[in-house]
Amino acid sequence: MQVIQFKGVRLWLLLMLGSLLAGCGINNIPNYDEQVKAAWAQVQNQYQRRADLIPNLVETVKGYARQEQETLTAVIEARAKATSIQVDASTLDDPQKLQQFQQAQSQLTGALSRLMVVSERYPDLKSNQNFLALQSQLEGTENRIAVARKDFIAAVQRYNTEIRTFPGRLWHSVMYSDLPIRENFEATSADAEKAPEVKF
Repeated sequence: MQVIQFKGVRLWLLLMLGSLLAGCGINNIPNYDEQVKAAWAQVQNQYQRRADLIPNLVETVKGYARQEQETLTAVIEARAKATSIQVDASTLDDPQKLQQFQQAQSQLTGALSRLMVVSERYPDLKSNQNFLALQSQLEGTENRIAVARKDFIAAVQRYNTEIRTFPGRLWHSVMYSDLPIRENFEATSADAEKAPEVKF
């Protein structure tokens, strides 16, 4: 009878310990890590959406502005470079890889901006329905990229805060020491910290 009671007490203690551990944040770190990975996947998804729109946009502009070959070539090359650098969940912790990815995307953004400036010189192009639809989709995608990056930044901040504060710091050192501090997006354009100069 005593053996049965001892097993019952042990089982009860294990259940209590398990419920205490579950309630004290032991699962927060892997949950937040997965949220970071999911948020990054959404960032990649939106950048890919933008990359998929570019060939049609370039072809449409090419039909109206053949003499703008240099700008069109710059967009195509920037797209090729941006799509060649992949950062997935396994390389997300590599700051150099993340910086390369960000720089390639910034170059593509710059090339697309120049393409939009070029389009202003061609009234027929600006009124082309296909161009207008592509331009609208591109603007929407840029907004989605901004939202996806914001969500990624928030997920990284939540994750990094969890592993740097108590009790997450304790759980990180004991159980999840293989999960590193995550890198975040930074302004990557030259002189990004300076306000642009406006001249009239």
